[in-house]
Amino acid sequence: MQIIQICLINLFNNFVKNKFSYKFAQICLTKMSNQAKKDQTQELIKETAKNLFFVKGKFDTTTQEIADEAGVNRTLINYYFRSRDNLIQIIFDEAQKVEKEKSEIIMTSDLPLKEKISQFIEGSLSTSLQYPYLETYIVSQINKGNCHKKDIEEDELKRLFKDIETEMELGNIERMKPIQFLLNMISLLVFPSAVRPLLMENLMISEEEFDKIISERKEIILNMLFKN
Repeated sequence: MQIIQICLINLFNNFVKNKFSYKFAQICLTKMSNQAKKDQTQELIKETAKNLFFVKGKFDTTTQEIADEAGVNRTLINYYFRSRDNLIQIIFDEAQKVEKEKSEIIMTSDLPLKEKISQFIEGSLSTSLQYPYLETYIVSQINKGNCHKKDIEEDELKRLFKDIETEMELGNIERMKPIQFLLNMISLLVFPSAVRPLLMENLMISEEEFDKIISERKEIILNMLFKN
């Protein structure tokens, strides 16, 4: 009889424990599901804003237009990001982070200078094709004083200048001040994308034609920067 009672007590305890565990698991799964939906909605809104601003070049896009394009209620943008300006700052910061990661190729890699420059150009052109109006937007923010953050250490810059001077001594680069070499590279790389709307209008080039021109620029830029 005592054995039966012990068995019944254990059975009851396991039932209660399992029932509690089941409910707890249900609560956890529900919370995880809700968080996943929240994350998905936030990413959808951010990607939509990136598309409108940096792909289509619609810098005056309103909160309502972002919501309509994303297929969500406008109040969700304010709920997740507080304001349109805050949302734009977030996607702009993310874009700048990508730009910084590309610049680190030049600053931290032990590859030969030409290979580092080649990878940097390839990454920059890839971004230009993915977000055709990003450089234009960055220029507009520079003019407003919003992009003057120093993200290069002095030691890294000196090392880069030394690498450039070494290549000049080897005869691989035309002799000039290292800063002039960098200005040439940046100008050749950034200028076409930064003034994309102006060039398309005056040179009568379509979006597709301009993208093709950008995709062809890597070898052109390298040949202009390096002799060999």
